[in-house]
Amino acid sequence: MALLLTEEQTMLRDSARDFLAEQAPVSQLRKLRDSRDVDGYSRELWGKFAGMGFTGVLVPEALGGLGLGHVEAGVVMERIGHQLCSSPFMMSAIVAVTALRRGGNAAQQQAWLPRLARGEAIATLAVDEGSKHRPQATAMSARADGSGFVLDGAKTFVVDGHVADLLIVAARTAGVAGEREGISLFGIERTAAGIAVERTVMVDAHNSARIRFDGVKAGGDALLGPLHGGWPALQGALDAGRAAAAAEMLGLADEAFERTVQYLKERRQFGRVIGEFQALSHRAAHLYTELEITRSALIKAQQSLDADLASATPAVGVAKSRAGRSSALAVQEGVQMHGGIGMTDEFEMGFFMKRQRVLQELFGDANFHFDQLAQRRGY
Repeated sequence: MALLLTEEQTMLRDSARDFLAEQAPVSQLRKLRDSRDVDGYSRELWGKFAGMGFTGVLVPEALGGLGLGHVEAGVVMERIGHQLCSSPFMMSAIVAVTALRRGGNAAQQQAWLPRLARGEAIATLAVDEGSKHRPQATAMSARADGSGFVLDGAKTFVVDGHVADLLIVAARTAGVAGEREGISLFGIERTAAGIAVERTVMVDAHNSARIRFDGVKAGGDALLGPLHGGWPALQGALDAGRAAAAAEMLGLADEAFERTVQYLKERRQFGRVIGEFQALSHRAAHLYTELEITRSALIKAQQSLDADLASATPAVGVAKSRAGRSSALAVQEGVQMHGGIGMTDEFEMGFFMKRQRVLQELFGDANFHFDQLAQRRGY
């Protein structure tokens, strides 16, 4: 399959580009940060996302969505990266929807997917328990209690956890931390008794939360997928999130690169525009090639997710690690080539650098994915 967008996907990209450029400039993120907004995103803008159909991009048409795939979801994520738009799109419309489609039964999907597609509800995934992404290390317990379960433990770095209506929680029902077997997924409403949420504003002015589960009771209908067998659905949701994060990193890297090239064409030193200096032009050319290679790796990963979610992990790992490294280069070069102004808060390049740092860690950094690929190949 060609590693290029189709005509329909290109049209969606252009639609998302125009919409986000008008409705969500980078200045909006600064405003949310400086005003200490209680939600950390614009509910009005989220309503417009729904009106454009973006919130239902992965939801089947029969349940009120667009019925599209991960390539299309990634197209929207790239444009979000260009604008640094703070919204629940990644976690709700991509990660949570994938978890529900992969692990939820018909009743669970009917209860939540139409609401998520309309933007009436927000969902997120609660998986990590430490400072680094280690899903197999899940230790939070879910013990059987009559016909239901009781959950005890804590989750960290739950993106958009403070505004989510539904928490998709990975908990251990058997085995020990470090094993894939014995992990189950549960869909629990954030307002359930025993749940304590602490919002944490991240360095990039986006939001996550620490969530404590203290004797939280969940009925048997909260179980997503088979008991002790939640890993395939969890892995699928994580891979969807990794591809989405990679797409956002590519988008912000593209924007940083475009702004830097424009500056190289305008800034004059010693009677010449600085882009004419060989050292800077070579660095810009190198960055361009890095981003283009990443673009190919990303669309390959997205196509793999659409073709067979269960076998896409290696391609997604390559794309996520590749995007992390090339976007880090893009924002570093952006700051350095802009000189002193690149270090100031008034200049927007710093926002791109901070967001890149968070996305690089989200769902596993390059070292995590290198390790996963090595293990798959028997090292």
